[in-house]
Amino acid sequence: MSFDDGVQATNYDATKCKYSAVKMGYWQDDFIQYFVTGYERKTPEINRGYYARTKGVAMFMDKFLKKTGSNCQIINLGAGFDTLYWRMKNSGIIVNNYIEIDFASVTSKKCILIKKSKILLQTISPHEGEVKMIGSDLHAPDYHIIGTDLRNLTELDKKLTQCGINFDIPTMFLTECVLVYMEPESSSMLLHWIAKKFNDIFYINYEQVNMNDNFGRIMLDNLRNRGCQLAGVDACLSPQTQMDRFVRVGWDSARSWNMINVYEYLPEEDRYRMERLEMLDELELLQQLLQHYCITIAWKGITMADVDHL
Repeated sequence: MSFDDGVQATNYDATKCKYSAVKMGYWQDDFIQYFVTGYERKTPEINRGYYARTKGVAMFMDKFLKKTGSNCQIINLGAGFDTLYWRMKNSGIIVNNYIEIDFASVTSKKCILIKKSKILLQTISPHEGEVKMIGSDLHAPDYHIIGTDLRNLTELDKKLTQCGINFDIPTMFLTECVLVYMEPESSSMLLHWIAKKFNDIFYINYEQVNMNDNFGRIMLDNLRNRGCQLAGVDACLSPQTQMDRFVRVGWDSARSWNMINVYEYLPEEDRYRMERLEMLDELELLQQLLQHYCITIAWKGITMADVDHL
């Protein structure tokens, strides 16, 4: 199995984990069922960890959307089988352009699954002929899937232009456990290219942190045993290294919080509901997991310049 194969396999793991949490009632997602086969119930701490991840990302995205309204773009890098576009559409949230990027082998599978589902297709566009699929790419009026390697910036530039990207309007980038699999040089070049190319940007990155302690080292070993080498782990040593990776390549500023901070900041009423869904014996294990993941935000331009706190 090649390194890229190991990285792509994490997409299927994450989708199964999200499906487990959704089936248990942690949050609502009417679309994830179309991207998964079979149901595998995960442990309560994994379900809660994914709840914190999903709700945390949504919380920061909401801050961006409150500032921009629909006059913005979202680019989901390494999106895998993520369902955020459909969940937004289902909630009545419309943006100018929503673009997903992943390896062509992942996006071609996603395109096939979309093609099979009337509900997925009709949510993208109710009008026949508006959703066009060519190989590993999909193009619709406000939604695009691109199959490319994030390390190939020339092709990324070309394919984004084909999607009608506007480099001047507010644009949000999202990565969830993506940069960590890239060599530091490649992720730095990607983040530098984004900062240079776009005028008004906001970035949400969910990823590992505090990876130089004992628990972090065990996590690394487990991933290596599954064929996943975390090539970019040096940026995951602390919240400071997470922020530095952005500021160093031309972003105005960045902030980072571990998932314990994010978890505690989520709406208390919903957290109370969620914590009663199933018994959690291993509270210490959940806390350790949350301590080793973080959400980092970075920005350049005026739209998100004052968003520096939870």
